[in-house]
Amino acid sequence: MSTLSVFVDTPATPPHPEAKLLAAFKKDTHLKKVYLAGREYLNEDGKTFVLPLIWKIKQQITSDPTLSSEYPPCLGLPEFNRRATELALGNDCCAIVENRVLGVQTVGCTGAVRLGAELLKRWYNLSAEWRGPVYLSSPCDEYLAGIYEAVGILDVREYRYWDAALRGVSVERMLEDLEEAPEQSVIMLSAPGHCPTGADLSQNDWKLVAEVMVRRRLLPFFLMPTQGLCLGDPEQDSWPLRHCASVGMELLCAQSFSHNFGLYGERVGHLLFVLRQNSTLLAVQSQAERLVRILWTRPPVGGARLVATVLNNPAHLAEWREGVRSAVERCMLAREQLREKLRILGTPGCWDHLTQQGGVYCCTGLNAQQVEYLAKRRHVYLLPNGCLNVSCINSHNLEYVAESINLALTSLP
Repeated sequence: MSTLSVFVDTPATPPHPEAKLLAAFKKDTHLKKVYLAGREYLNEDGKTFVLPLIWKIKQQITSDPTLSSEYPPCLGLPEFNRRATELALGNDCCAIVENRVLGVQTVGCTGAVRLGAELLKRWYNLSAEWRGPVYLSSPCDEYLAGIYEAVGILDVREYRYWDAALRGVSVERMLEDLEEAPEQSVIMLSAPGHCPTGADLSQNDWKLVAEVMVRRRLLPFFLMPTQGLCLGDPEQDSWPLRHCASVGMELLCAQSFSHNFGLYGERVGHLLFVLRQNSTLLAVQSQAERLVRILWTRPPVGGARLVATVLNNPAHLAEWREGVRSAVERCMLAREQLREKLRILGTPGCWDHLTQQGGVYCCTGLNAQQVEYLAKRRHVYLLPNGCLNVSCINSHNLEYVAESINLALTSLP
């Protein structure tokens, strides 16, 4: 019998850039080191943002002897799916009234994208297995392309989104790319809080995008990972999704409750389908259920039960809304203070884009050389593309971060 492992020829993959960055930060012994590349939404003390309400309800659920510990339905807790759908689309959404909306609880936002990709590959095109193209924004989270590759959809393209020179969204170029996209292309869209730039379209821009997509017969697949944490209002944050549904568009949406409920470990996600006809609802539901049984069989219960409890109780809902609004105000203040500090220091360039962006993420416009300088000389860690997590900036590190950015721009040629 051979003594060699069956995995003997398995090559090691290089470390993920974010994992490599975090490892470097942890090894750094400098007293003023700052990590601005994290994914979690942090509070003023640098701790993961979790409302006191969430802790209280967690304890209540844990100690409630009447709650069943049996497996949940394959597609998730019905009350969670209903409330997550209403949070995204609004109670008065025509598609909900006409019973042509399907919600599926998933294992995080990533699970929602994976389930959506699996369904698209098998059933988007009647003639054969659909193989794309899928359009992703440039830049975007790299995991998106990997999900479609794992499903077998290899025709993944980009549409121009971020303009480094303008330090904002290039709406004209985005519309040009959508105009040229083949019919039945899937377009991944962020609404709101584009990751990693934090730059979003205006409502007028969204109307133009929707018009092009209707005319070109393109299918929107929305990402909504931080609803409520961009503009401080869940309804305003979901406006692009609601507008597309209101004009009769079919769409998919991957929701996450990690950031806005502080449920990072519970992996509470939701995949939402807005269909054109009610007659297709049961068929799509049956296919979703079949795929869920293959992918994860049953979703976790705890986090979904907590979200449903909050959204189902008017008093809890009001307290949650106030909490996310306060979190957004803190981050907007951090943006304004950083911009003002850079102005006082005489930092080269215009920094108005810091306050024109929103949500968790921000694209500073710093280049790779400047980012490397910040890490090696100032112990301030950003993503390689110059993007950072705004919530990581607080009163304890604000001045040091501003001074470091100023030095990166004035010390390098």
